[in-house]
Amino acid sequence: MEKYSLGEFEEIVMLTVAILYENAYGITIKKEIEERLNRKVSVGAMRTALSRLEKKGYLESEFGEATAIRGGKRKRYFKVTVYGKRALEYVKSTRKQLWDAIPPVAFEFKHQY
Repeated sequence: MEKYSLGEFEEIVMLTVAILYENAYGITIKKEIEERLNRKVSVGAMRTALSRLEKKGYLESEFGEATAIRGGKRKRYFKVTVYGKRALEYVKSTRKQLWDAIPPVAFEFKHQY
């Protein structure tokens, strides 16, 4: 299987883009992550991750129509590419293999914290 480079935040961003499907643009991605994971996301971190994922070929983007509400600015919509889906599947499979390899005794604790 091909090796894919995907950090934890990048994975979260990509999964969120897939969840939002045709409504995945900067602000909606940020809000969705914050609401689902109760995790603050800075605009800078979001932009950096989206740019990096696009450069890797995991995401692609296109501009929507300009709207008066946004002062004529167009939204940049993102979607997962075929290569990005493969990367997500690889990460999921790798993590499952690791979880499946943990012997039950590894999580038997004498003290509960």
